[in-house]
Amino acid sequence: MSIGFRLLLASLAVCGSLIAQPQKKNLTIEDAVLRQRSTLAPKRLPGLQWGHAGDAFSYTESAGGDEWLMEGRPGNKTRTRLFSLSNLNGLLRTAGSDTLAKWPAVIWKGSASFHFEAGGRTRMLDVSSNSLTVVPTPELPKGAEHIEPSKSGPVAFVQDYNIMITAIGEAVRQVTKDGSRELLYGTSVHRDEFGINKGLFWSPDNRRLAFYRMDQSMVTDYPLLDFAAKPANHEPIKYPFAGDSSHQVRIGVYDMSSGSTIYLQTGLPVDQYLTNIAWSPDAQSVYVAVLNRGQDHMKLNRYSAKTGAFETTLFEERDPMYTEPMHPIEFLPGDPTKFIWQSRRDGWNHLYLYDISGKPIRQLTKGEWEITDFNGFDSKGKTAFFHSTDNMGLDRVFKSVELSSGKVRLLSSGSGVHTCVLNSQRTAFIDNWSSQVVPRIIRIASTRDGKVLETLLEAANPLADYTVGQTRTFTISAADGKTPLWCRLILPADFDSTRKYPAVVYLYGGPHAQMITNTWLAGADLWFHYLTQQGYIVFTVDNRGSSNRGKTFEQATFRKLGEEEMRDQIAGVNALKAFRYVDASRLGVYGWSFGGFMTTSLMTRYPGVFKAAVAGGPVMDWNYYEVMYTERYMDMPSENPEGYRISKLTAQADQLNGKLLLIHGTSDDVVVWQHSLMFLKQAVSKGVQLDYFVYPGHLHNVTGKDRVHLNSKITGYFNDFLK
Repeated sequence: MSIGFRLLLASLAVCGSLIAQPQKKNLTIEDAVLRQRSTLAPKRLPGLQWGHAGDAFSYTESAGGDEWLMEGRPGNKTRTRLFSLSNLNGLLRTAGSDTLAKWPAVIWKGSASFHFEAGGRTRMLDVSSNSLTVVPTPELPKGAEHIEPSKSGPVAFVQDYNIMITAIGEAVRQVTKDGSRELLYGTSVHRDEFGINKGLFWSPDNRRLAFYRMDQSMVTDYPLLDFAAKPANHEPIKYPFAGDSSHQVRIGVYDMSSGSTIYLQTGLPVDQYLTNIAWSPDAQSVYVAVLNRGQDHMKLNRYSAKTGAFETTLFEERDPMYTEPMHPIEFLPGDPTKFIWQSRRDGWNHLYLYDISGKPIRQLTKGEWEITDFNGFDSKGKTAFFHSTDNMGLDRVFKSVELSSGKVRLLSSGSGVHTCVLNSQRTAFIDNWSSQVVPRIIRIASTRDGKVLETLLEAANPLADYTVGQTRTFTISAADGKTPLWCRLILPADFDSTRKYPAVVYLYGGPHAQMITNTWLAGADLWFHYLTQQGYIVFTVDNRGSSNRGKTFEQATFRKLGEEEMRDQIAGVNALKAFRYVDASRLGVYGWSFGGFMTTSLMTRYPGVFKAAVAGGPVMDWNYYEVMYTERYMDMPSENPEGYRISKLTAQADQLNGKLLLIHGTSDDVVVWQHSLMFLKQAVSKGVQLDYFVYPGHLHNVTGKDRVHLNSKITGYFNDFLK
């Protein structure tokens, strides 16, 4: 038993007076679901951003029945009302445009002028002269998508599967002509894995456009049905199952002056992943992280942007399990001979400084913590800024590192989660900070030493008038007996340590996710507090395999998804049952997606532990999940048949012991509907009873107003079988 867990046991056993006393009113389900990110979230400064020169900041504020654009400067507590929404709407009416219900997002273009969108046009307001003008922008045709503007005028976009480019006063030029549903241009590829989120990349001089070309003619057509039509429409998607044929990707480069296109000679096999595209500062080369399908061997390659020829491999990275390049190289400003690369080669995601020959200069950061965001350089290119984990992954902090020495400086202050934004001069940053006890504090601090220059906001507790219980975080030992795992325990506001409470375990458990952080509510959904009002204790543990605890922590589940994770979850359940106020005979578990897989796994492979469970959008057989994700963590089915067999939940349906509700969106294009239907079919054939509910037309999760229905459904299910 960990020290943290012993202390928690002792502290909670003393008396119920340690728990926050009941407040004035209970949360409604609508409060918990629809208002948790608006009126019941800690107060913000809407639109807060740095101005054009970086020596001023702006935000919007309601006052006197109007909404004002405000301006301030660090260290000067005087605020200036720059412009009101009513005045802005007056100018828009005069210009014959629709008015605005609230201040739009603004982009500062000078000390007194900014761009914004209104009436379908980009407009510029000059605050000093009280004048409004229309900003000339290229006219995009109806149906334009994946829009990628350059810095100097031309705009690239995709229409009818093909890449187009237009500019002010110019006709639309068509870059590709053979695009189709099976041959996509200019879109994100590899199902958005490896940090990929777009498919168009302008060169620094805006004279060339790199783009993805994805041939998916060889990929399985998977049927989705639109039930809103009469008769229902068949709308197939391309879905590459693990072990099956995947799409084939190439990278093209279009030359604006010649109108010609070349393709990078990325070589064979075509069954590979082309990721992390970056241009050289002189726009003559394109850098690509080329990853094999096995995802255990990456090459950082350079190609000629003029001919497409392969020029060199700068370096390679191998891992016996998997390597996952997520970030393009970052060239130093003012020094095109050096760049920064992010890698987990030493077990933690850190920064490495290289020259353009691929020679390593130094590892810039080191330690048992992960860099989570790279935030660029100072104006001289001597210092880099980044966010990283701290406190065993629970916190997020803001730091800088000197490139010449590798000296790291902590810039943010206060335990918790910091989200920081640098000004254009890189002399100061806005720090948006919260923790379990701090709803939100927004400050401005110096990048030189982290000294706080001004506090802009100290938000009050938005839940002060509600019956919200206390949240505790603590550690237990993982199933391996040595690795500490973070846990979150949420108790009812009227908690009585002499009573016995039913408990609901909420989990996810998979890669690229972390449920527990040192932020407001410890990262919990407000609906969990609604559950405590119904008389439940809500418990979560971040098992091995989840994110931000280093490579060894994450890779503990390699080739055996659902095994170590479940053992850790059971360790968490044992810790939960050790509290004398938890009724071990009334435990529930709920998770979605990977969490749905985990929930169903626990109900079939650890029967009798939980009395009731809800699994949403669950993976039931990894053979039926996508290539990139599944093969990274499980290898191909032909390479790991035993791992796939053990994790196949459809074969475990007859082991179900307890009440299980499966929920699925009928249009789920991530974990396809077939997963839960296959499990349901096996349950029927084995004579096993379970409950089933679908959300017609919803994708991988239930969003919008229907989420109230979903959370009400889950709450009602636990009320039926745990209370």
